[in-house]
Amino acid sequence: MTESNINEMKNIIHNLLVQIGEDPDREGLMQTPHRVAKAWKFLAGGYDQNLDTVINNAIFHEDYEEMVTVKEIDFFSLCEHHLLPFFGKAHVAYIPSGKVIGLSKIPRIVEMFGRRLQVQERMTQQIAKTLNDVLSPKGVAVILEGQHMCMQMRGVEKKNSYATTSYMTGEFRSDARTRKEFLDIVALKFNS
Repeated sequence: MTESNINEMKNIIHNLLVQIGEDPDREGLMQTPHRVAKAWKFLAGGYDQNLDTVINNAIFHEDYEEMVTVKEIDFFSLCEHHLLPFFGKAHVAYIPSGKVIGLSKIPRIVEMFGRRLQVQERMTQQIAKTLNDVLSPKGVAVILEGQHMCMQMRGVEKKNSYATTSYMTGEFRSDARTRKEFLDIVALKFNS
């Protein structure tokens, strides 16, 4: 995002404040257009990322064929319908077929897709398809559990509602035992 984009965003936010009946020149709001523009640069940072940079050559040949799971990955995104936050936990697993990915790259992939305007269903699918494409594993499973501010603070106003989405490929889709193993791992709570 360029300085020109930031300045245009500041103008848009200034005008938005006027449109909702605020005085953008009052003390508490004078820097708000600048702060909001910077926040949006961060919140939409996934558009400036590319997969090769995110993965950074962290794919390794390994003779490992059991499930690899990274769970309870915090994610934050913005609903493309209302530009309001949704956030929650991602649970991601794959079964290698000769290649593994650095474990930290899985949360980075989740983050890359989360830092865009999204719907939870598409984000779930993007994460799974990306891992499937870069690893060619025996299967990928992704579950996202999210709270949506567009549903909790406006519209239907259901404060304790969660949305759960899943996307599975390969053995997770075709083998009920593999799918159950993943779901059991997701349900396990870490005792600290």
